[in-house]
Amino acid sequence: MKPAAPVQSSRLVRRVLSGVAAVSVAAILGFAGWEGYRWALLQPVRHVAFAGAVDRLPQRDLAALVSAVRGANNPSLESVRQAARAVPWVREASVRRVWPDGVEITFEAYDAVARWNDDRLVSGKGEVFAADTPASLPRLRGPENAAVSMVQQLSPLSQALAPLASPIAELRLSPRGAWQALLANGLAIELGRGDVLSRARQFAAAWPKLAAEGVETNHADLRYPNGFALRSAKVTSTPTPKK
Repeated sequence: MKPAAPVQSSRLVRRVLSGVAAVSVAAILGFAGWEGYRWALLQPVRHVAFAGAVDRLPQRDLAALVSAVRGANNPSLESVRQAARAVPWVREASVRRVWPDGVEITFEAYDAVARWNDDRLVSGKGEVFAADTPASLPRLRGPENAAVSMVQQLSPLSQALAPLASPIAELRLSPRGAWQALLANGLAIELGRGDVLSRARQFAAAWPKLAAEGVETNHADLRYPNGFALRSAKVTSTPTPKK
């Protein structure tokens, strides 16, 4: 049995040498890969590709972003991401390197549901952001911390007042929590605090009868427990007597 020892020892040596060679090859490949990656990062960005919600972003700003990225001296992926996030209407952006000298920027855009106060927009999630403000959107005016609650109230209140056949042009919330709706036809509706939807529905249900009687008003106060008051109301036509 003793002659077998040199054979086993030789096999062990070969396995050890094979393992060392494999580790060496892996280390060499890993080093080469790392060096290749470093080399790619040091290359100037010549190609910029876009993905995601590109069609919702201003083309002039995207063109400016491409110029800025190409003109930068070996920009990092994070610096490209921050530049992409600064583009109007961009909610979030992610960046990946495209071998060897390109980057791909994927955009997520805001969905604006209203103008916010004087010069900004607000999304359906209540996120306030700066961008060109379309005049067709309704305006929300309220405290800076009230954007979420105002967005949540806008749609239900619009539906409650739909029988008035004029959309909400501006919805206001005072610092004390009182609501006011201004319709596109010029009617101002004081909704007060509390259950404003219930008051709006009651007023909207009574409006067809008032309109049939020729009543016009530019101000409706719904802050009464058992009804509402109309300011500057008048009758523009004489109702037809019942027979």
